[in-house]
Amino acid sequence: MAKPKEDFSLKQTKPNISGSKNTTGPLRPHDLVEQMQFMFVKILKAKDLVGPDGPDTCDPYVEIILGNCKGTTKIFEKKSSPEWNQVFAFKKERIQTTTLETVVRDKLNEVSDEMIGKVKFNIGDVPMRVQPDSPLAPQWYRLEDKNGVKLGAGELMLSVWMGTQADEAFSEAWISDAAESAGTAYTRSKIYHSPRLWYLRVNVIQGQDLVFRDKNRKNPEIFVRGTLGNLVLRSRSSPNKNENPMWNEDMMFVAAEPFEEPLVLSVEDKLNPNKEESVCLGRVVIPLQNVMKRVDNAPASARWYNLERPEIAGENKEQKEVTFASKLNARISLDGGYHVLDEATNYSSDLRSTVQLLWRPNIGLLELGILNATGLPVMKGKEKRTDAYCVAKYASKWVRTRTILDSLAPQWNEQFSWDVYDLCTVLTIGVFDNGHIQAGDMAGKAFHPRIGKVRIRLSTLESNRIYTYSYPLVVLQSSGVKKMGEIQLAVRFSCASFFDTLQNYTQPLLPKMHYLNPLSVYQLDSLRHQAAFITSLRLSRAEPPLRKEIVDYMLDVGSNMWSIRRAKANYDRILDLLSGIFALIKWFEQIRNWKSPAATMAFYFLFLVVVFVPKLTLSTIFLVLFLVGVWRCIKRPRHPPHLDAKLSHVDTTNEEELDEEFDPLPSKKTGEVLKRRYDRLRGIAGRMQVVLGDLATQGERVQSLLSWRDPRATMIFVCFCLVACFVTYVTPFRYVLILSMTYVLRHPRFRVGFPSVVQNFLRRLPARTDSML
Repeated sequence: MAKPKEDFSLKQTKPNISGSKNTTGPLRPHDLVEQMQFMFVKILKAKDLVGPDGPDTCDPYVEIILGNCKGTTKIFEKKSSPEWNQVFAFKKERIQTTTLETVVRDKLNEVSDEMIGKVKFNIGDVPMRVQPDSPLAPQWYRLEDKNGVKLGAGELMLSVWMGTQADEAFSEAWISDAAESAGTAYTRSKIYHSPRLWYLRVNVIQGQDLVFRDKNRKNPEIFVRGTLGNLVLRSRSSPNKNENPMWNEDMMFVAAEPFEEPLVLSVEDKLNPNKEESVCLGRVVIPLQNVMKRVDNAPASARWYNLERPEIAGENKEQKEVTFASKLNARISLDGGYHVLDEATNYSSDLRSTVQLLWRPNIGLLELGILNATGLPVMKGKEKRTDAYCVAKYASKWVRTRTILDSLAPQWNEQFSWDVYDLCTVLTIGVFDNGHIQAGDMAGKAFHPRIGKVRIRLSTLESNRIYTYSYPLVVLQSSGVKKMGEIQLAVRFSCASFFDTLQNYTQPLLPKMHYLNPLSVYQLDSLRHQAAFITSLRLSRAEPPLRKEIVDYMLDVGSNMWSIRRAKANYDRILDLLSGIFALIKWFEQIRNWKSPAATMAFYFLFLVVVFVPKLTLSTIFLVLFLVGVWRCIKRPRHPPHLDAKLSHVDTTNEEELDEEFDPLPSKKTGEVLKRRYDRLRGIAGRMQVVLGDLATQGERVQSLLSWRDPRATMIFVCFCLVACFVTYVTPFRYVLILSMTYVLRHPRFRVGFPSVVQNFLRRLPARTDSML
């Protein structure tokens, strides 16, 4: 029985959200998500608690009991008046009782405790708080014993109310569907911000009065090594083989605020040309806090830095810094006029410069409602459970929903917003399984496997319209493509000014520094990996951390790796791009061959109209484009684009191609596998280079018409141009066009079955292929 084909399509949904009911009124918070009812219990403090041996002899904590749901505060040792100030939220749908109990207990040991007193509430009497009401005032309640009798001492201050996820207490609350005794801190909703990144430009100019270890050293290979944190770059060797080397070379780093690591420049002499062994002739440590920050293309001022050389002295090998007369001349600056790319270029969510003064005003507001997911797979095989959460990234702001425990259909219903500065940006949403849950002592090293990802380009969204769709979560694994469920989102872009939004299309995509002093493709690629590494490192130090695998997946760190699947997909994209030209040529051939005499006569009539009334030519073209645009507006796409399995060739790829795509760099394969893989690569690349080569050849043949590479062909063309000049001078241009088109559209019975003279002539022209090896 054949395996059923998975559905990777986008589905429109109709969630019960208030924003879709009132799209013209003022925007309200949390109107893109479904309202979820919670019972909030805020435990503030207690007083006059009596332990078994009197006051200050108990270790109190509070246990909130709501049917099968329980929440526990932290424990205070030997304290009769503890202050907890903790909030608990219980999902209304899971409440299976009519009574709420808050029990104050004394922790006797690891396995037992004793009840000090309790307070009971009838759930039907709990008040409802509706935003934006003020918080409910807490009250003191006298504790009762097991039989409901008031105790002589002991009171508990708390407040209980019903509310929704819009309540300000929700973000810091212990939530029944997203928390358990271990790992509660890793399940709450959080907001992160990427570090502020700068390009650090180090232009090493020259050295002066270097001192060599070997007094008789000849032809030294002197270079500069730059170190910033874990990144090491080096310059080329100086062409000056003496103590005064010259370089005038740039080294580019990525630095993040706050600047923690200094820049270390060391001048080194390579001892052996065939080895990496070198000796340090001097170094300088430069704190980045003292480096000049620039926002324009004005060059930084050059400065001489005194070098220090580490010496080995004494039998204990202690390192001492000995100052001497060697110097290094360099220009060092933090370039804030660039946008530091840390994402894949095609999926960038932010194009602003580092310096905030250069930012343009925002053009609108992006709002995202993460509602729920369905059909998620089991990610923890042993426990047979999935603890899912979402991460959304736009610009420098990362958001993380709370983790829903042990659910294949989690409901988050959380809403977030971002300021928008450019529509040519992409919002990325990823779904992950929380590896911290049940990880125990290994929680800090727990792996968070990815479940799927969704990208939404803002320019495909209409202003002030709410998009509610269920997106497929598609992941490519070594075994093939797999649908990991669906996630339901609500997205809205609110336009602040329609004129500013239109004006945004006339502005350069990147800051001006990218055009005034452009960086090379190789520099941008290296700097992007540096930026992604720094972003991952800083976010992993937050609490709770965003782990490296999460940041790398959201930033598409490995998107530039070679893949036969991607190569074939891009090859088909090129052919599809050229298909329009081929279709036009095929259509014109049908006109020439009189497949439809009526169409040929109509075409010829329109051609005569253009010839005799030439002033209508451009207006006719623009009118046709206008009518085509209006016609296609009726059938315009109503939903934003999503990950297309067919376009990506993930539905037709085979195991060998996937094995190569998931093979790390350098490869772990050997022998026959690498040989077979290399042969397949040569075949794919060969077809691609043939297509590109053919396109280049045709262009070069046209260029060779006047290049005299073929003197006879060029002489023929030059003579033809001379004759054509006289003919077109004495003959009205319209008659030349009519005769030409009449000849081209002549009936097939008046033709011979051979290529035309023009085709034969062009095919005989030389191209630069003769000069290729």
